[in-house]
Amino acid sequence: MLILGGILLTILLSVGITIWIINSYFFPSQFQPVELNQQENQKLNQKLSQFSWLTGNPANTTKQTKLEPEKYSEQGATREISLTERELNALLAKNTDLADKLAIDLSENMASGKLLMPMDEDFPVLGGKTIKISAGMELAFANNRPIIKLKGVSIMGVPIPNAWLGGLKNVDLVNEFGQDEGFWKAFADGVKDVNIAEGNLIIKLKE
Repeated sequence: MLILGGILLTILLSVGITIWIINSYFFPSQFQPVELNQQENQKLNQKLSQFSWLTGNPANTTKQTKLEPEKYSEQGATREISLTERELNALLAKNTDLADKLAIDLSENMASGKLLMPMDEDFPVLGGKTIKISAGMELAFANNRPIIKLKGVSIMGVPIPNAWLGGLKNVDLVNEFGQDEGFWKAFADGVKDVNIAEGNLIIKLKE
């Protein structure tokens, strides 16, 4: 009788764990949007005030800024973009509809993202469900050139084969495509430095 009870308990535990794994990894709930405290908001506002395309309070993006005629000048202009991981996710939460669908992580020379993608009701098997897509991108700077490498993409925890990614996994996109005229060359020529440390992103632009 004890043996039978142990078997039943093991089966129940296995089923419960399996259901938890399926709900957590295959059909995850929405992400919790990042909300900055007052001090963090003030610091972010100071950074955003340096960029005309991001002026205003991120907590009130509908407020219109009146434009005044002004002579163009680069004097005193910053050429550095510096954001923390929390600030980056808070900007997504305040300025896009991806607040509960996209989360970005910044680690040493790596930017990683998780995206929740709702599937169409007519999609086979997974119709009406939400799947989780994860991806990692190496971002660094060496030999006076930025380094951008796709480290991988996973769907529902399963890594996608390199062949399905066009063979671009671990390929330095700037080195591969930046020799000819086009986006990658122009991008590389305009970047002075890229630095990603734990929770921080700094991009310096050339004149």
